[in-house]
Amino acid sequence: MASPWRPIRVWSPLLGLGFVVALIAFALQLSSRRHLAQRLWTFEELALYNGTDERLPILLGILGSVFDVTKGKTHYGPGGGYHHFAGRDASRAFVSGNFTGDGLTDSLNGLSTMEVKSVVDWRKFYMERYIFTGHLVGRYYDSQGKPTKYLKGVESKAKRGAQLLEKQKIEEDKIPSCNSKWSQQEGGKVWCDSGYPRLVKRPGDIALTGKISQRCACFKEEELGRPGLEVYKNCDYLSQSCSV
Repeated sequence: MASPWRPIRVWSPLLGLGFVVALIAFALQLSSRRHLAQRLWTFEELALYNGTDERLPILLGILGSVFDVTKGKTHYGPGGGYHHFAGRDASRAFVSGNFTGDGLTDSLNGLSTMEVKSVVDWRKFYMERYIFTGHLVGRYYDSQGKPTKYLKGVESKAKRGAQLLEKQKIEEDKIPSCNSKWSQQEGGKVWCDSGYPRLVKRPGDIALTGKISQRCACFKEEELGRPGLEVYKNCDYLSQSCSV
């Protein structure tokens, strides 16, 4: 015998209102993202997407390329450690570490080859991990969305940097680097399993960074007379390990 009780569906006004509010919120979210199809941006437009308006996604620019970084809003939103990048192209700050005033600029003038390469590498990082939404009209792209001479110069400099790094690596691989370790108790130490530790200049760094640096390499005894080799301070001439 069938039960005489049947469930009665009651339409709750409160439930209906909640559904409508959720639907409106969803529609607003969709409408805010519809225009994020790849397009050209102005500085004024980009500035609106700095994370202060929760209805809008968070965007940033680097080398004139614009990315939606909303999925990282804990970092790029207000109070986040990278919020200074939101709503602008602050390409220089990616390597300078200057996140205030004139440091938040897209100009790379005066940066070394290695620093320029680093910025280009950051652009690759965003291309791989975030949503590309177009180009920013200005220093890197013209009003037709075409790359400017400035951008081509930056990319050319970065390419030269990559080539110089590879050349330097090939040359340095011919002479093995020292082993090294450091501890708070004992300080630093370098040593060679075969050969003797010497400081040697890295000429490639002049072109890459504008500065001369040194590395520790291991040389055979018959090679120790080569010019430019420097014995570590307070280290014996034929010692295979030195404190640093």
